Amino acid sequence: MDGPEPAREQPLPEGLPPGELRRVARVVLLDPDDRILLLHGFEPDDPAQTWWFTPGGGVEGDETREQAALRELAEETGLTDVRLGPVLWRRICSFPFDGRRWNQDEWYYLARTRHTAVSLGADLTELETRSVMGLRWWTSAELSAARETVYPTRLAELLRTLLDDGPPSAPVVLSPEIVQGYG
Repeated sequence: MDGPEPAREQPLPEGLPPGELRRVARVVLLDPDDRILLLHGFEPDDPAQTWWFTPGGGVEGDETREQAALRELAEETGLTDVRLGPVLWRRICSFPFDGRRWNQDEWYYLARTRHTAVSLGADLTELETRSVMGLRWWTSAELSAARETVYPTRLAELLRTLLDDGPPSAPVVLSPEIVQGYG
């Protein structure tokens, strides 16, 4: 996506726990076979609590969300020759992780790559090193059949719609996800 990001922000949902709203850029990275790349994360203090999620993370300093998405993708996967497409989805989420509450305004960018040999990047943060155990490519069918936790929770449905219909003309605002605790 070229140019400055839109200035409009989502209104905050009722029930959002107190705390700063972190600006986050995530990447829906697809390979030539339309598989999506997901990272496998876990709660550092309870490795039995696991989930899958898209690459991405918080905006730093004065970088744009697009710059943050590309930086995070490079840090987490080592991929640097990815061109971002449009923002597909946006969501507000709140969840406990690593002893604190995270309130996030997440934007999901479409991207494609020809490189399917990926591994966890060498530039992971200390927290990522303690909470990410791997990554893998998922087909739409595998994602739909998954019994594991995946974020956003509707990712299988969203991916199927993306593959069937193409990117939306404007970002789809997803329902907020507010996780009170684990288990």
